[in-house]
Formats: sequence, C-alpha cells, structure tokens
Amino acid sequence: MTFYTFLMKYRAPIEKDDITRLANLAFQDTLFPKQSTHFDEISTYLETQAPFYFNLTLFDEIWQMYLER
Repeated sequence: MTFYTFLMKYRAPIEKDDITRLANLAFQDTLFPKQSTHFDEISTYLETQAPFYFNLTLFDEIWQMYLER
C-alpha cells in the first residue's frame, strides 16, 4: 500500500487532526508522489516541493502510523 493510499483513509471534509489535514492537502496536490512507499522521497517532497507547509515532525509521526498499519 502506498503512503498516499494510507492517507486517503483519513480524508475528511472537516479537519479534525494532523493526519486529516495532511490527507486533505495531499489529495489537493496533483504533484504529490502518490505511488511512493519511500520515506525519503515523500519527506523531501514535503520539505522542498510541496505547495503547502506541513510540519515534518508531524509527518514523521504519521509515517510511523503508516509503518505500523
């Protein structure tokens, strides 16, 4: 399962937490690396190319949830 697929389970019209926020932002971002399962690729994208800001410490926590699924 890609990280993007994992995130999409948390999409919601009302932002209730950090994972929902990231899921909604990734859904709206047409360049988000949707096929990736690699931490470095997604982390680098969020840090250098994403058209939005997302706290990378929170991303690390969400990535850990992804690994534990």
